[in-house]
Amino acid sequence: MASWPDFRPTALLGTLVDAGIDFVVIGGVAIVVQANPRFTRDLDICYATDTPNLERLGALLVSLEARLRGVDEDLPFVPDALTLRRTQMLTLTTREGDLDLLVDPPGSPSYPVLRRRADVVELGGALVRIASVEDLIGMKRAAGRPQDQIDIESLEIARSRLRGKRHQPRTR
Repeated sequence: MASWPDFRPTALLGTLVDAGIDFVVIGGVAIVVQANPRFTRDLDICYATDTPNLERLGALLVSLEARLRGVDEDLPFVPDALTLRRTQMLTLTTREGDLDLLVDPPGSPSYPVLRRRADVVELGGALVRIASVEDLIGMKRAAGRPQDQIDIESLEIARSRLRGKRHQPRTR
């Protein structure tokens, strides 16, 4: 597992973008961008499952020497497109840091809807899709862990700020 000083989400995000991967950031990094700075040790993404995207993602994971996180090193594992087609969730360690891959996160809309509603932000020079505040709230409610409850509170504050910006009258 990558330690906090070694975890560079912008480097990993840039690598994913450069490889042409179709993905949306969810989880802790999305919370940091959308609502509140907090500690996170990995990058969580949801990704398109069409064959070309799975092939690009698989090739990238192989080049990043991705391996299963928390599993005995002797277990044979190749994170290629074939493996990605058969899994719904993978927790990996790569040269660039820890990466969690989710096809259909609990509480999330379908990938096309998640992608359409995502905000596009610049992180480390790369344009990246970050799950919307509403979709993050849905995923956090479904997960229901103590950290998720804290994240929901932060997201609710961010949501109210966003609504306030949309309803403020224009001044000259």
